[in-house]
Amino acid sequence: MFSFARLSSRLLIPSRTCSPTLSSLSFSSTRLASTATATKPVESEPAAEEEPIKYDLSEKDIKRLNFQRNIGVSAHIDSGKTTLTERILFYTGRIRDIHEVRGRDNVGAKMDSMDLEREKGITIQSAATFCDWETTNPITNEKDKYAINIIDTPGHVDFTIEVERALRVLDGAILVLCAVAGVQSQTTTVDRQMRRYNVPRISFVNKMDRPGANPWRIVNQIRTKLRIPAAAVHVPIGVEDQFRGVVDLVHWRAIYNQGNKGIEVVYDEIPSDLLDLAKSKRQELVEQLAEVDEEIADLVLMDEAPTNEQLATAIRRATISLKFSPVFLGSAIKNTAVQPLLDGVCAYLPNPAEAEVNAIDATKPASAPPVPLSPAAEAPLVGLAFKLEEGRFGQLTYIRIYQGTLKKAQTIWNVRTGKKVKVPRLVRMHSDEMEDVESIGPGEICAMFGVECRSGDTFGDGGVSLSMTSMFVPEPVISLAIKANGIETPNFSRALNRFQKEDPTFRVHVDHESKETIISGMGELHLEIYVERMRREYNVDCITGKPRVAFREAITRRADFDFTHKKQTGGAGQYAKVVGYIEPILSQEEMQEVTSGKEAQQTGESEEKKDKEFINDVLGGSVPSNFIPAVEKGFYEALEKGTLSGNPITNCRLVLQDGAFHIVDSSELAFRLATIGAFREVYRSATPVILEPIMKVEVVAPVEFQSQVIGGLNTRRGTIIDSEVRDDEFTCIAEVALNDMFGYSNQLRGSTQGKGEFSMEYKNHMPVLPNFQKDLEDAYKKTLPQAKK
Repeated sequence: MFSFARLSSRLLIPSRTCSPTLSSLSFSSTRLASTATATKPVESEPAAEEEPIKYDLSEKDIKRLNFQRNIGVSAHIDSGKTTLTERILFYTGRIRDIHEVRGRDNVGAKMDSMDLEREKGITIQSAATFCDWETTNPITNEKDKYAINIIDTPGHVDFTIEVERALRVLDGAILVLCAVAGVQSQTTTVDRQMRRYNVPRISFVNKMDRPGANPWRIVNQIRTKLRIPAAAVHVPIGVEDQFRGVVDLVHWRAIYNQGNKGIEVVYDEIPSDLLDLAKSKRQELVEQLAEVDEEIADLVLMDEAPTNEQLATAIRRATISLKFSPVFLGSAIKNTAVQPLLDGVCAYLPNPAEAEVNAIDATKPASAPPVPLSPAAEAPLVGLAFKLEEGRFGQLTYIRIYQGTLKKAQTIWNVRTGKKVKVPRLVRMHSDEMEDVESIGPGEICAMFGVECRSGDTFGDGGVSLSMTSMFVPEPVISLAIKANGIETPNFSRALNRFQKEDPTFRVHVDHESKETIISGMGELHLEIYVERMRREYNVDCITGKPRVAFREAITRRADFDFTHKKQTGGAGQYAKVVGYIEPILSQEEMQEVTSGKEAQQTGESEEKKDKEFINDVLGGSVPSNFIPAVEKGFYEALEKGTLSGNPITNCRLVLQDGAFHIVDSSELAFRLATIGAFREVYRSATPVILEPIMKVEVVAPVEFQSQVIGGLNTRRGTIIDSEVRDDEFTCIAEVALNDMFGYSNQLRGSTQGKGEFSMEYKNHMPVLPNFQKDLEDAYKKTLPQAKK
């Protein structure tokens, strides 16, 4: 374990910053680029940059933070996340008994507190809890007590926002993998989210008791598919139903679980039949570490074997610096090797002081350098509200404290709104149970009641105007028309408003033509859950229409415009002339990368910037600068609804080159209408296409149904990307248009005798087939009033 002196010397490690996707939104309202140009003040002498104040950690802070861990449990569907969390809570003494996710006693796991979660056997909402774990240092035999905050997250891609906001505020994570299935589609998504927020992870290969369990294949998959160096720190003792313990390769000992529900941990000599395998796997661990850690590399070059302590320290160093992931083995359902995983959490994952976080000063321009935060109790308060929930006593706001101390009855400031609010009640969460506390220190996760705010808001005590970058929110991919069955009650809008506030990926709007209420979300299951919750929690029975896909439109070539808007009535008329061109920003290949999130991740720019762009190339004042913002506003307004199918237009740039104005009749309204008219006039000349969302679909089924599954995907215009057969089951990965995926679950059950399962996630938008585009255009024309056709 690190000494205080050593820890404090490591506090100024390279900063951990998260994706700046929505950072600007978290602390100031958006301002159009041209407005900024038009109102740009005369540049004055650059003022000397103020050095941000650094707050040193006291001995008390270091002692507390050294034994503090904030971790999340993330994985693919049915990898055993909630089952593992249940064991962790049992072994740490937080719960008295173990209940299974789909147990016969109908109690359900502690972290699945919602009735729907217990009925369906899935996690819908992330749940927070805390526990204490006592570790024994194998080198010094000293006992240390750690405080661990845990967030259990859902595995379904439909609830991906729950994983996003959990990883945004956590310092480390456990990536759970199935010992048979290995790296699956949602594992890749979770890996991408961990990279987005720079969260170090340890991997846990669960279900080692299953037939066909092969941990070495999984370790290899982590290296090749997730592209992170990894090596096992355990070797299994016994395989499949004979699995009874693990060999600890770092501290060179065998670990067994005995007693009631594996509560007793027994350390013993390594079995002689496993010695050769254990030696070769320890050598493999050293070799993998040598590639990412200089100290181990030097020892290898000098042909020296690292000591147990050097090996443990190197694993911690490489894990915290995001270069390596140690792989633990075990079986949560069989209560085997969960305690060594807890020891690994304490030994290898960072404490809040080791993952230094940056904030943005809301009083300075966006280009100002970020301000490093220090988890010192005496520093000014900075906390991030990352999740909202409607509790029995009002709005429950989950908050992570990064700096300073939050006390009950304290007055705090919302940096976004500038309003001050009083904290009436402060609680620590244990799933759906609460424990009242008087104050919460830096590095802690808690919840507060009665504070009105949004998800992603930053709170301070008024001493500093610092704002945290917000979390990444994916765009919805599916929509449904919804209406109350019978007379609409106030509960209908109350429920929709609450769900929209709690979940940023759940959107509600009213269609202007059909006057229907449309709900949008991440998938069929996502919307189905909310409709069911409206029935249960608000007693509102709803009727839903056919699912609608989030189509988009895009132009494929350049088109020039020269448009004059004239309108003469009594008195002053309207006059504006705009000249320029529209063109696609990106080629089709680049567009694929942006819509799948790759390029946005690399450049750190949001999709909004890539998506649409306005450029002012007017010279000589033919269009006065005070009318330029109106032209930009008109362009963005025209993009909201394409003329092919009425869907938003993406990947479009408008360049304004020239124009004309009238000294009396020109106005902002005239230029806005002129831009909309010009855009619509030349839109058809730019050869527009309709884009549809393409989903990455992963199907797992018994091998005898392989031909039926592939045939079923082909009938839905699917493109088979990869197919893997192992033992008696096979995995097929395909890309299919979301519009062709409706009703697939019933077809898959029918063709595989109920044994097949599938998951899908959004990949990108691609042009639809010409005949389908014509059908969509004809259908849209029928919805238009006669005069507009």
